[in-house]
Parts: sequence; C-alpha cells; structure tokens
Amino acid sequence: MFPFSKKKQFFTDEEKKLIVEAVSYAEKRTSGEVRVYIESRCKFMDAIDRAAEIFFGLKMDKTKDRNAVLLYIAIKDRQLAIFADEGIHQKVGQEYWNEEIRHMISNFNREDYAAGIRQVVSEIGEALHYHFPFERDTDKNELPDDIVFGN
Repeated sequence: MFPFSKKKQFFTDEEKKLIVEAVSYAEKRTSGEVRVYIESRCKFMDAIDRAAEIFFGLKMDKTKDRNAVLLYIAIKDRQLAIFADEGIHQKVGQEYWNEEIRHMISNFNREDYAAGIRQVVSEIGEALHYHFPFERDTDKNELPDDIVFGN
C-alpha cells in the first residue's frame, strides 16, 4: 500500500569500516581526536558554520588539550568543511586546513569519497601526532571513532 524505499547508503560497509579504521589508527599515535560527520544536505547555512554547530553539539571542544578535529561532509549538496579546536588550529594554521580541504575535493571530484576521507584523516592524524604525541600514561580515547551520520 505504501511504497517504502530503503535509504541509499553513502558508503559500503567495507568503506565505513576503512574510514573508522583510519580514525582509530590516527588516534593511536596522538592525544588528539578526529570525528567524521556525514549528512545529505547542509541547508540554510555555510558548511563551516554547520561544522562548528556539530562540533560543539558533539562536545568536541571538551577534550583536555583542545585538539579535536571534525570533518564535515554534506554529500548531496557537495559541501565540506574541517573544524578544528583551538589547540591544534594554533599549531598548524588556516593554510593547513585549506590544503586538507583541497585534498578531499580532489578525491571527491573523482567520486572517491571514502578514499578522500581516509587520506585526510590520515594526514590530520600525522599533524596531531607531531603536535600532540601519544603518552601512554595519560592519554585516553575521549571521543568515539565511529562515523556520525546526520540527516
């Protein structure tokens, strides 16, 4: 009677697994935190403003060293942003984030979204490792590694 259609998945199960593994690996070498947030649309606001809204909504600003980073992607609207807390942003500067956005766009233009996300997660992990190396006695995983899917 009612035609129900299954919502199309952005990624295969394997791609999701590889993205989560990239986040986990990046965080094993740093006290920093990386989250990936994906939704269909970014309505009525700029992507960086939406990323900031999500960042604070997920309480990513509560990490001890203020070194959390959010990758935000609105697939259907073809928008993306990286929002980083002040601890890591002060270390790497705005040009670093602009370069990471360019890397994602390059992969996204080839419609290889999962690879683009993995590459940038890995590169951000390297920057976090350099500026906030892992310390066995004090570090803990402060935020989940899973992908957050919005609307």
